[in-house]
Amino acid sequence: MSEYVLEAKDVTKVYETGETKVMALSDVDLQVEKGEFVSIMGPSGSGKTTLLVILSCFDKPTSGQVIIDGVDATKMREAELPKIRAEKIGFVFQNFNLIPTLSALENVELPMERGKIPKDKRRSRALELLESVGLKDKADRRPNKLSAGEQQRVAIARALANGPAIILADEPTGNLDSKTGREIIQLLRELSRKEGRTIILVTHDKQMASLSNRMLSLRDGKLLKKT
Repeated sequence: MSEYVLEAKDVTKVYETGETKVMALSDVDLQVEKGEFVSIMGPSGSGKTTLLVILSCFDKPTSGQVIIDGVDATKMREAELPKIRAEKIGFVFQNFNLIPTLSALENVELPMERGKIPKDKRRSRALELLESVGLKDKADRRPNKLSAGEQQRVAIARALANGPAIILADEPTGNLDSKTGREIIQLLRELSRKEGRTIILVTHDKQMASLSNRMLSLRDGKLLKKT
């Protein structure tokens, strides 16, 4: 069994449109240990989103391997990938992606339905998760009754619903003011430190990235350096 919870080995992604080929990622190597908080920085078009999509098993690389908790996801059949995403990976998005017609509690419960957690356990776990992000008292509110920062906290609670080993956060502070953004990154940092969650943060904000344990730089599809 690998010592890493997530690995990318020589990951290359080429998109083809007719005779045109675009190299989105080139020979990316990344090793992340359990409980690490890693940030990946880079300008628009550097390949950050492509890398996150591949690490999350929503797409496969043109070549190379993605290994999650010792399992080579690139060798799995398409029908098997939803299971590894549901069990191993939680997502936090820039736009929160909460369902507007559901309460905060119901939004957090939703992934547990897909994860086949028994109904009688979903509500109590969802309440525990909302309490952990400081929102138990607002469990019945719909997203439009929550501030942007509160919505992102609900999104983090939802990402934790099935107890994933890895949290992938795609520009989670992009729609927040700097103070609220810092609070969200501090919350992710605490999840890493206290609960041993592995956090991979994609951002263009160096100030936010500096709060992680390790900063990486991605440019023109290449992982360039550690800082």
